[in-house]
Amino acid sequence: MGSLGALVKHPDDFYPLLKLKMASRHAERQIPSEPHWAFCFSMLHKVSRSFALVIQQLDTELKNAVCIFYLVLRALDTVEDDTSVATDIKVPILEEFYRHIYDRDWHFSCGTKNYKVLMDEFHHVSTAFLELEKGYQEAIEDITKRMGAGMAKFICKEVETVGDYDEYCHYVAGLVGLGLSKLFHACGTEDLAPDTLSNSMGLFLQKTNIIRDYLEDINEIPKSRMFWPRQIWGKYVNKLEDLKYEENSVKAVQCLNDMVTNALIHVDDCLKYMSALRDPAIFRFCAIPQVMAIGTLALCYNNIEVFRGVVKMRRGLTAKVIDRTNMMADVYGAFYDFSCMLKAKVDKNDPCAQKTSSRLDSILKTCRDSGVLNERKSYIIPNQTNYTPLLAVLLFILLAITLANRGPNEPN
Repeated sequence: MGSLGALVKHPDDFYPLLKLKMASRHAERQIPSEPHWAFCFSMLHKVSRSFALVIQQLDTELKNAVCIFYLVLRALDTVEDDTSVATDIKVPILEEFYRHIYDRDWHFSCGTKNYKVLMDEFHHVSTAFLELEKGYQEAIEDITKRMGAGMAKFICKEVETVGDYDEYCHYVAGLVGLGLSKLFHACGTEDLAPDTLSNSMGLFLQKTNIIRDYLEDINEIPKSRMFWPRQIWGKYVNKLEDLKYEENSVKAVQCLNDMVTNALIHVDDCLKYMSALRDPAIFRFCAIPQVMAIGTLALCYNNIEVFRGVVKMRRGLTAKVIDRTNMMADVYGAFYDFSCMLKAKVDKNDPCAQKTSSRLDSILKTCRDSGVLNERKSYIIPNQTNYTPLLAVLLFILLAITLANRGPNEPN
């Protein structure tokens, strides 16, 4: 539930963290009894705990379809990500993966840890897939086929231009947005969203991940994974890996800011997509990751730590996002808050400062024009009423319990 130090610094995180912990335990108890479905939902908790939490709020039919859709694409992504698999083996598997999901006996050993288990026991996923309604199967097959072909294309192709970057992100994430929109439509609760908006939902999340994961990707063994487009990083360094070296810190941050500015172009589409959703559970399922993404970009922007380690939202803030994202007013409020936070970090001497500010101003205007900003709690401005003596006493009690439960030889 996070460190006591973080709770002392942000005491209003406590209640959302407690609710998140209880919700996580409840979700883990909802795993079905059938072996193949039990494997799928247990694996979902292992490869994406946050996704497993929001998916549980969907009705059973849609929840099952989205779970299998996620695991199929996670397996496909595991094949793509494993740099130890030779290209001549990897490419045919990616291109034919949409056929394998119909084969209960198919599996392919690759990946590590939980991802290796997913691949070794993929027959459970195929068995569950074959129990879905035909409409869900067709949507999942179509997206898997298109994504596998796109991944195979970029195994043999560098991300050179911003156009290449958008195309790659479309294959690995934009298609996820299109697929989810098809699943929402197939279950009868939502209109089929325009492809452009569905694509932007995926691109905004994927670009955020690519920005945040620079160091992990560039240090990948045995071969680096390079997704930042040369058209952007080539303005600052000669080689993409040069960004991680201390002597290039100024250029690295400028390049980072350029990448964040590029990602912001998708925000208006994302807000339009979410504002059209009707089902509350589907809305939360879509909105929570988007709020997490804008929050992550706000933390990454102008932050050299992206090239030194891991930059991510603290667990308490994540819990707040999950707790508070219930309606479109909450989304507008969150995007407004995090955009204000990002704009405060813009250095007028940054090469992209004008473009960054312009895109942020557009986001802020959209949020203000919604007319609902006064209907939410701020993520940025602390609520002073939460700093009460009662909470301080509670934190000291937690500290006392923690210390009392330590063994005599445990370090402080």
